[in-house]
Amino acid sequence: MENGKEYSCQPIASEREYYDLERRSEIREGARKLRKQFLRYKEAEIIYSMSHKKLLELAGKAGAILRIDGTVLIDREVFNRYLEQFREQSTILSGKRYVR
Repeated sequence: MENGKEYSCQPIASEREYYDLERRSEIREGARKLRKQFLRYKEAEIIYSMSHKKLLELAGKAGAILRIDGTVLIDREVFNRYLEQFREQSTILSGKRYVR
């Protein structure tokens, strides 16, 4: 205690906000790396849980394949939009099973 004042080790509000912003930026950057726009086949097989053959078939139909000097990439955004057309409506309405 100096001159009758106590000092606290806890950061003041602006310092806490700074650290929170820094942490959020780290998380955002990490998530961005995980969500690359262009994927190689091996990466896409893991992300979409599909066999190589099925992935090649669907990506080709979607028009999501890019070939650059022997490297094959899949445009994730185009492929995701294509996959959305296969979504089925929920069969459960208001807690009761809906039968078509």
